[in-house]
Amino acid sequence: MAGPPDAALETPAATPYIPAMAWDLRGAMLKKQEVESARLAEFDYRWRARTMRLLAAALDPALSADAMAAETARRDDAAILAALAARYPDADVAGLYDRARAEARRALIAERGDPTPHRLA
Repeated sequence: MAGPPDAALETPAATPYIPAMAWDLRGAMLKKQEVESARLAEFDYRWRARTMRLLAAALDPALSADAMAAETARRDDAAILAALAARYPDADVAGLYDRARAEARRALIAERGDPTPHRLA
């Protein structure tokens, strides 16, 4: 071996390869949380938008499904339902909403998979 025998055994703590060898559990959990939160938020928004599209079709064929889906970005569901109930007083808006919501969830799960968070095993 070249150099003194002690030099081969010493490994300075500040060498660049030591941090790369350590696995950062905290960083991995934060990354998982970020990915899961984004995935669940996307599913939730798609669920709301699809619910409003289905509700528009069930209430009145003249209602624009795209306009109803866009309303989800401006108002919450309660405000949208209140406006629809005022506009269509004879319709069971709450019942139609519940059925549209259930159908939208079933369709999204069939297309995109179950939104249940993935657990670390």
